[in-house]
This record gives sequence, C-alpha cells and structure tokens, in this order.
Amino acid sequence: MNRTFGTSGVLLALLIMPALAIAQSEYEVPRTIDGHPDLQGVWENNTLTPVERPDAYADREYFTEEEIAFLQQRAREVNLSGEDALFGDGFFSAAVTGEINSYDPTTGNYDSQWIVDRIVHRRTSQIIDPPDGRYPPRTPKAVATARELAEHRRLHPADSWTDRPLGERCLSFGAPRLGSGYNSYWQIVQTRDTVAIIQEMAHDVRVIPIVEQPHLTDSIKLWHGDSRGWWDGDTLVVETTNYSDASSTSPGTERKVNTERLTRISDNQIQYHFTSDDPGAFTAPYTREILLDFTPDKIYEYACHEGNYGMYNILSGHRAEERMAREAGEQ
Repeated sequence: MNRTFGTSGVLLALLIMPALAIAQSEYEVPRTIDGHPDLQGVWENNTLTPVERPDAYADREYFTEEEIAFLQQRAREVNLSGEDALFGDGFFSAAVTGEINSYDPTTGNYDSQWIVDRIVHRRTSQIIDPPDGRYPPRTPKAVATARELAEHRRLHPADSWTDRPLGERCLSFGAPRLGSGYNSYWQIVQTRDTVAIIQEMAHDVRVIPIVEQPHLTDSIKLWHGDSRGWWDGDTLVVETTNYSDASSTSPGTERKVNTERLTRISDNQIQYHFTSDDPGAFTAPYTREILLDFTPDKIYEYACHEGNYGMYNILSGHRAEERMAREAGEQ
C-alpha cells in the first residue's frame, strides 16, 4: 500500500531537542538518597532519527535547522493524515518522501491514531559508530542463515507455533527493545543495590544488580541475557552476556555482549548509548545513541493476544490452506 499526503495547516506540538540540551559538565545531576544519579521515572524513546543514516545525508552527523523545520512540518502531515500506522524508520521515510507505505498491506494495519508524536532530534542516525552511521557488514553465516529462515518460513509459515516469531507468540520482543514510536517507554526504578528497567511490551522487567556480582556461568543462557551494572562516574553502565541462541534468528547469539550507558544530561533527557558486540551477526561491533525524553505519562498495559487467540487462528488458517491444497490435488 503506497499513499501520499498533502500539506495541512493544523499544527501539532513536536519537540526539537538538541543532542546535549545542557552541557553535562554544567548540569547538576539529581541524586537518590544513596548518592547515585537519579534516573527514575518514565522515559520515552519516540525519536524520529532513523537507525541508519540515509544516503542523502552522507557523512553529516546532524540535521541543519532548515532540515529540522522541514521534518517538523512533514511529521505533522503524517500524524494528521489518518493513514496507516508507521513503525520504526517507516515514519522517517514517510516524512522525507511524502509517501506512506504500509508495513503489512495484505491484512490492513493500525492507523496513525495508535502511534505517538515523534520527537525531532538533531542526529541524522542513531548509529554513531561506525562513523558512517551504518551497521557493519553482516557475517556471511548471518546472511546465509537469514536466507534459509526466509525460505523455511515461505514453505512452512505455520506448521507449528515454533515457526512464528517470538513477538508474534507474545513471548519476547527482546531486551532492551529499542524500537521507537509504539509502546516505546522505559520506566526506571532504583534501589541502593539494583536498577529495574521496565518495558511493557511482553511485560519485560530487567532487574540489574549494581553490586559486585559475577555473571552467571556459561552453562546458563537466557532470552534476555544476564545483566550486571556499575556506576562509571555519573553514568550507569550495564553489561549483558549469556544470551540464548533461541532469543535471536542470527547465528552464535550466545557470544553476544551488549553494553549500555545511561547518563542523565538534563531534567528532561537521558543520553543512552548501546554498544553491541555480536560476532555471529556482524563483522564488527556498533554503537547507537538515543535520547530518552522524560514524560509525565504512565505506561499502559500491552495485552498482546489477550489469550493468544491470534496464534490459534494463524495455525487454524494454515491447516485450512493445507486441506484445500490436498483437495485440489485430488481433483
């Protein structure tokens, strides 16, 4: 589905936040009663910034003021269009090109009312390393594995529930989940010895020790890995290892190590750096920067399938397709 939209005179409030609204050296970080930087509250990841830098911006790290104004206007038009919902980088593409492309034209889609207003930040890509703002090349094995999976799903879309993605099965959307614009809220709660990060998609809560405590043994693998945290000055560092291969479709996921760095840079923003060293999937590590913006809003329940009837219908539908194919072959 490919649609265009026109200019609207109605204005929606979109925030333009510089990468460092207040220089960190000048900002007095609020602290908990234990003396640690206070990161608590609900923070939204609703940035318009695409994960990878589009070719049109070449080696430029930041948008110009004119480009920001353009993206503001385009974002208003997308929001007011009432067309299909746009997830992830699909919103940025629509804002730049003026075309709304449905992510699922076969069955329809949520409309734009399901998606929150996106925030215009200054970076042209979330990836800051490699410097070109693009993912490193995928490993040959990762490319081959992706092709094999695509072919398997084409031939066996729903032989059983295990043929469907984890998110569709309401089991996991990954942790940390970094998609923006839809249920993209983080709630952070701190104690002296732990930090809890709550993301409502699949009701995932990571309880991260910030005391001297070794990682789990190599024999224990988890879908969301094993996280350990510590303070590096005023920055919370979280290292996650021990991922289960079942948590990803890429090969060698159990070797992956993710490192997150959360730094409060103003009353309204946390600078979030995410470095993934995933040698099974990529030929080199990469780092993303996302600005998490404070919100007074609450996090609401994400009910997923509400009883998983969706999976029942997917499997039932495929059984019906198989039956019709058999009957056609018998005629």
